[in-house]
Amino acid sequence: MSDGPGPAQAPAAPRAPVSRPVLSLALASMIEDVGAHSGGVYLLRPDEPVLEMAVMAGMPRAFAAPWERVGLSAPIPVAQAVRERRVVWVGGEEEMARRYPRIAVVLPYPFALAALPVATADRVYGAVFVTWPGTHPPELSAWERKALTSDCERLALRLARAEEEKRPLGPEADLLANAGSGVASTLGSVEAARLVARLPFGLMSLDLNGRMAFVNPAAAELLGRPVAELMGTLPWVSVPWLNDPMYEDRYRAALISQQVTSFVALRPPGDWLSFRMYPSTTGLSVHVSPARAVAEMARGTPRPGPGPSRLVAISQVLSLAGALTEAVGVQDVVQLVADEIAPAVGGQALLVLGSQGGRLHVLGHRGYPDPHVVERFDGLPLSERTPGAHVLTSGVPAFFDSREQLERLYPCHRTSPDGFAAWAYVPLIASGRPVGTWVLAFAERHVFLAEERAVLTSLGGLIAQALERALLYDAEHRLAQGLQESLLPHTLAPPPGIEAAARYLPATQGMEIGGDFYDLVPSRPLAAAVIGDVQGHNVTAAALMGQIRTGVRAYTTVGQAPEEVMGSTNRLLIDLGTDLFASCLYLRLDPARGRAVMARAGHPPPLLRRPDGRVRVLDLAGGPLLGIDSGAVYPTTEVSLAPGSVLALYTDGLVESPGMDIEDALVDLGALFAEIGHRPLEDLADELVRHSVAARERVDDMAVLLLRAHDG
Repeated sequence: MSDGPGPAQAPAAPRAPVSRPVLSLALASMIEDVGAHSGGVYLLRPDEPVLEMAVMAGMPRAFAAPWERVGLSAPIPVAQAVRERRVVWVGGEEEMARRYPRIAVVLPYPFALAALPVATADRVYGAVFVTWPGTHPPELSAWERKALTSDCERLALRLARAEEEKRPLGPEADLLANAGSGVASTLGSVEAARLVARLPFGLMSLDLNGRMAFVNPAAAELLGRPVAELMGTLPWVSVPWLNDPMYEDRYRAALISQQVTSFVALRPPGDWLSFRMYPSTTGLSVHVSPARAVAEMARGTPRPGPGPSRLVAISQVLSLAGALTEAVGVQDVVQLVADEIAPAVGGQALLVLGSQGGRLHVLGHRGYPDPHVVERFDGLPLSERTPGAHVLTSGVPAFFDSREQLERLYPCHRTSPDGFAAWAYVPLIASGRPVGTWVLAFAERHVFLAEERAVLTSLGGLIAQALERALLYDAEHRLAQGLQESLLPHTLAPPPGIEAAARYLPATQGMEIGGDFYDLVPSRPLAAAVIGDVQGHNVTAAALMGQIRTGVRAYTTVGQAPEEVMGSTNRLLIDLGTDLFASCLYLRLDPARGRAVMARAGHPPPLLRRPDGRVRVLDLAGGPLLGIDSGAVYPTTEVSLAPGSVLALYTDGLVESPGMDIEDALVDLGALFAEIGHRPLEDLADELVRHSVAARERVDDMAVLLLRAHDG
């Protein structure tokens, strides 16, 4: 849609509800046209610059409760769409967190969103948003954009016509899909219910609002409540031991992301249950079963663990371009060029040069039999008469068919031959400036034809863009690592009667820095331990982690109780005005009395290995994540810590991995912990990290803090 004047104000006359569901029908059509799974329509108020939600479809309105009324200046996609009269696209969870952190804090799930204005050429009536599951491609396709734009234009014309006819505009009933019977007759429906009732495992159906629409007898028995008392209720309301924010969060995550999610919960006094939720646009099917492997993990046994073408084909160029977009650091770029391009054009060695402080700097090389030959380039002044420096400063490529040709122009090469017979020096120019020189060496004389020179020069442009990004990444990475190292404790000082060991591994994706943290606070009379995870994998998350760690230390030192430390840290995070939130587990250690008092804020429960080798997951009282609710309360749980006991505190990066059920991950971790928990604590920490499934992929940061109690 073309740009136009700002939103005009409609007459302020009161309006009654619309007789025909114009908005609902239009929204349902949009969602169906583009295969979205939810959406909403906002109308611009006639008397103030505010958008009000008129109808929502596919999701409970409670999910969008913070945005029922949106000011036009708000940093929200629908408001931005109206202000800028354009489509606003948010391609996923990370982009949402970066651009609209207020939304990401409330809905930290993988989904994509498009927002569009509902407007004619001279009048804005409101806005529309639609969402897709996180599996949607990161870009909005051209046909999706066209379909949504056309639908919004048609809706605007309907609203304009309704206004001309003095038909009022107003809210309509939300559209929540009703599941069909899926059977041919009432008899078939009855038989289907009988079939499900006979199954030995629990099955439930939740509607889009999370209420139980069907519960088979096995599920009711596992939940410990009669079917009649469960029907129509929310599980986390009607089942007391499911009244934990984490469990409701899993339901929201499944519904919004449209991905299977799972969790395990303890049914008092000691029965662990596994819940696996299968979402659709009509609700969720839930499989409930005893998590015997978790409940009895101490019994578990850990699993043992001719010459190439001289011209590059277009397919190879496209392949290299795609691969270079995935290159992270400078060495990734060098390796990709060595693997993809040098063999394709017949080169036997390559060298990548950059500049720093007015001197050449060797960024990487491959294929040189004598590395000392390469070292002569490192540190040469850019004013030195060498082909590498000249090409870098001038931006003009140079091709040498033979050694004689090279030495005639650059006599310095006579004294230090590199063993090759022909060279291509290609400038790497990005953003209009040279960032380096790419040197390709050939073992034999090589005549560079015009088309080959053009191809190599063009490839230099692709390599330069990747190199520019890689240089920036490496600089930020060095800064980030230095920041992370300065914020995490260099040594642990456990109190008498406690041994401690810790490990931290960054994610292997991104900047290899994040917000996971741990600490031991040697306060008197009782020491404290803490582990936590700040949302994100960047410098901001690491810096916030340092502030939280400092706050925990300060509140511990002044003698606050565990629940007070968590409450104070929560308010600190809110007062900092950040859009990030954090999970945390805090322990006050009393080894002399053989106990620990714990408080939890949305953090994974720790594992306790008893002196006899049995392992159990500790069921701890808990509160919401830090940074969300300033009035949150964090109850405490006291745990026995007899001599020989080992506590394993960890962040979710240790047990969460794509495609891996969290119950299976806990089983594996607990079984390994049971088998090797007697080892020296440093060895134990190494083994727990090394054998973790998540450690092999490391899509998230990972921290582990081990505490062993002993006499004295």
